[in-house]
Amino acid sequence: SSLGISSGACTKMRKPQVDEPKQSILEPSLMFPKPIEKSHRAWQIGYQALLPIAMLLWLAPLLAVALFSIRPDSDFLIGNYWGWPSSFEMTKNYGMVFGSAMPRYIMNSFLITIPTVIGAVALSCMTGFALGVYKFRGNLLVFFMFIAGNFVPFQILMVPVRDLTLDMNLYNTKTGLVLFHIAFQTGFCTLFMRNFIKALPHELIEAARVEGIAEWRIFWFVVLPLMKPAIAALSVLIFTFIWNDYFWAIVLTQGENAQPVTAGITSFNAQFRAMYHLMSAGSIVAALPPVLMFFLMQKHFIAGLTLGAVK
Repeated sequence: SSLGISSGACTKMRKPQVDEPKQSILEPSLMFPKPIEKSHRAWQIGYQALLPIAMLLWLAPLLAVALFSIRPDSDFLIGNYWGWPSSFEMTKNYGMVFGSAMPRYIMNSFLITIPTVIGAVALSCMTGFALGVYKFRGNLLVFFMFIAGNFVPFQILMVPVRDLTLDMNLYNTKTGLVLFHIAFQTGFCTLFMRNFIKALPHELIEAARVEGIAEWRIFWFVVLPLMKPAIAALSVLIFTFIWNDYFWAIVLTQGENAQPVTAGITSFNAQFRAMYHLMSAGSIVAALPPVLMFFLMQKHFIAGLTLGAVK
């Protein structure tokens, strides 16, 4: 009887076998966009036709500046902005640019940008190490304070910062501009470095501590060599940010003794008219250092941004 009860219970508990739907698994074609090579031929033709148009639209301002830089001054007086140049004055225009105070402005930019990059990156390496390795009360609070400065609109700081530089006798000096840029860029640099150091294997630091190595030696000999890709990527970014700065260049400096090249380009404006051909030539010259910096550091820049992306 017990066998009958148990068999009846098992029969009652057993459900009829039904073809259950298998768990749907997203195929790669549903998770990622379809490559253009596998798309319909009409899409491929449209893509190939629109890509050069989009590139020309993106390059149109740069091409216009390059075209303006080789035009004679007479073309702007008669309104020939977009037509064929009446003559090509590339040598004359660029000669006038280098014969003016432009070399002095370029040197000012180097004297402002290079110390700023060194100072901001050095400070961010140390703050990133402290916030990424050590666990202490208020760690996140300090980290959020570094980040909060990036959300403050820098335009509202114009009057306080200018008054501060006047009180400290740093107005219209390269030193004042360098100190301000270091203070303002350290927050973003700390965010970048802290997240990078946080992703490093903590076992390396623990192994060094077991060996009795001092903390500053761990930072210098263990962590810092691993940060070279991040340092290269961050240096390129900060170099571009500071070199292209125009707002603080006109707020905190004036004249060729301290102004960088972005503000010095406006010196080609006359009292009643603007010399567009010289301003365009000066803009092309001013854009060359960041471009060269990127191409020289391109390998390290890409490695620093994509390190750990596969993981």
